[in-house]
Parts: sequence; structure tokens; C-alpha cells
Amino acid sequence: MQRRNHIKAIVAGFGWSLAQGTSIAEPMRLATHLEVSPIKTTQADPKGFFTLCEFKGRKWLLHPDARPFVTIGRNHIDPASLRYSDSNGIWRTKYNNSMQRWLQEKVKPDLIAWGYNSIGWNQDMASNGPTNHRQSRLFTFEEYQWLDMPYAPMLPFADFHHWDAQHRLPDFSAPEFVDWCDYVAREYVAPFADDPKLIGYFYVDCPSWVHTHPHSRWKGAIFDWKKLETSEGKQELTEIATVYYKTLHDAIRRYDPHHLILGDRYEARGRMADEVLHAALPYVDVLSFQHFGNNEEVVRDLNSWADKMDKPVLLADSYSGNVSVMQKIPNCIGYHQCGSYVQNRVRGKALMDSREIPNRDFVQLSTETNQATAQWVASLISQ
Repeated sequence: MQRRNHIKAIVAGFGWSLAQGTSIAEPMRLATHLEVSPIKTTQADPKGFFTLCEFKGRKWLLHPDARPFVTIGRNHIDPASLRYSDSNGIWRTKYNNSMQRWLQEKVKPDLIAWGYNSIGWNQDMASNGPTNHRQSRLFTFEEYQWLDMPYAPMLPFADFHHWDAQHRLPDFSAPEFVDWCDYVAREYVAPFADDPKLIGYFYVDCPSWVHTHPHSRWKGAIFDWKKLETSEGKQELTEIATVYYKTLHDAIRRYDPHHLILGDRYEARGRMADEVLHAALPYVDVLSFQHFGNNEEVVRDLNSWADKMDKPVLLADSYSGNVSVMQKIPNCIGYHQCGSYVQNRVRGKALMDSREIPNRDFVQLSTETNQATAQWVASLISQ
């Protein structure tokens, strides 16, 4: 009974207090006695910020409070659906058109109650068709402060997401691309540089390095995968990808020496090129994957890439994030769940509809999944 209560105390710290960036007494005392091994990262000065470590045979995030941390994140959080004409005016009457009130009074309490301890990619699908596929806007620095939870934004360095239907492919070697990356870093990275709640930065969602999507087939992939049949082609792709990853890394590090680089969010079931992943290794800290296969496929693929590339991995967008998956991927630092927080008319799956009526089955499943993961993490830490 004492050990069970002990674990419950750690779970409380893992969920609520870590989400707030504070600590409770019992987990904090435990954290001071944990023997973790730091992992080398691209961070010049990680002290007081999220970084990486090894602990009990696994790779972990290391919280600024110096304890192992698994990110259990919620993706796709956008309030625009509360402004539909049939939403009963809820945005005006309940929140008085205030993003701050919505984040503090609704979003954060929901996420904590449902077992989330962090925010993944906040943008949500706003249109989805062969000529136009758009996402909602990024949260601002101030909005993340109102939300007051660990978070991982995606930076708009380049638009070669495989679903992107309207942008031409970028030229990574062009001076204007370098200029744009520096602007993105000044605009989005510099304000976040000293925030201990920031976990790290994502790049492109489902980058079309060597594969396409029906909506982007007109422009092709960054590189013709058939050229990888030759050593010259492999070298060419390596050089292209190296320029890209170095440019983005250098832009971030000019303004932020502290935070992790989570990199591209690779489409796990699309065609992959080892040359791209190898080129990324010196310039990112984690390999992030979107994966909508079943649990067995997720475990197989993430273990394969983690072992082959010797990097921590993150399940950055999936419906398969759960404790059984985490237990079988010792190099996985967490999962971020797909599906909208508030349902819109483009993406079907959501935790609630546009009048804030919960999808009770989805909420219950998410809550049970997240709480089981937190319980397992707490039991590892307490052993």
C-alpha cells in the first residue's frame, strides 16, 4: 500500500506539476537521487531547459527540474471552430473573444484532466483539397505563456509537407532560403529562447524528400528516389539534405543555444531515404515520426530507426501512442496524439464538437491511455 501511494504521488508530479513547470515535494526529493546519464545534444547551454538523458536502460527527456520526463502531448488545438455560426456564439458569450480566457479556463484544465502533460504541434487542418491544403496559425509566445504547459512548436522554415498542394518546392541552396530561415528564427525562435517550458522545435510535417501525396504529385518530391539506385544519386541527396539541416540548425542556434531540435516529422509509412536521416543526425537531437499504423507497425518501425540511427525517437503524431507501445520502444521519449481538440468541418476526429460537447468515448480512451502511461513512468522512476 505504501508503494502504491508513493507511485500515485509521483504520477501527480509527472502530470499536473510538470505540466505547470513546478514541482511537488515528494517527486522533487526523489529527483535529487536519480542517477541519469546525459546524452550529447546540439544544445550549447541546456542547463535549466529540457534536454536528453539515459535512465534505467531507456532514453528520456530530462525536465528542467532534473527528472526523467515523457512527453504525452496533444496536437491540433485551434479555437476557430467555436466561431461557426451554429456554435451558439460560445466564443463571444463564454470567452468574450479572449484567447487568454479560453486557454486558461478551458484548454489547460481539459488537457490536465485528460492526462496530457504537454502540447505538440498546435496547428489544425483548415482546408484539405487538391488545390488548397492549409493549417491554422501557430500559437504566439504570449499564448504559450497563458497555456503554461511544456510545448513543442513547428517552425515555418519550408513548405514541402507532402500534403502541401499550393507551394513550389524550395531551393535550399538559394540565398533567399537562408534569408527566410534567419527571419523565421528571429520571429519565432528569439522570443522563445529563454522559456524553460519549451521542449524543442519541429520543422516540416511529412516532408516529401522522396515521396509525394496525391495533392502534391504535380510538383514531385525534393529528390527522385530512382536516382538512389546509384552511388552518385545517394551522394547528391546527402549533400542536398545536409545543406537543408545545417541551414535550419544554424538559424536556430544564432538565437537560441538552449532548446532541443526535434527536426522534421517524417511520414513513417511513406518512402524513406537513409541518406536524409544520416544527413540530419549532426543537426537534430531527436528523430520525429508521424505514424498511423497499428501498434505492432509503430513498434517495429520506430525501434528500427532508433537502432539504425542511434538517436532518441518521438512519436510526433499518431493514434497509437500508448503505454504498450512506449514499453516496447526504449528509445522513445513520448507520443503526441492526433485528432482535433475542437472538431472542425475538415478534420472529423476530435475530443469535442464546436459547441464544446465532449466526444465521451474519445475523451475516455485518451484519458485512460495517458494515465496508464503516466502510471508506468512513475513506477519506473520509483523502482
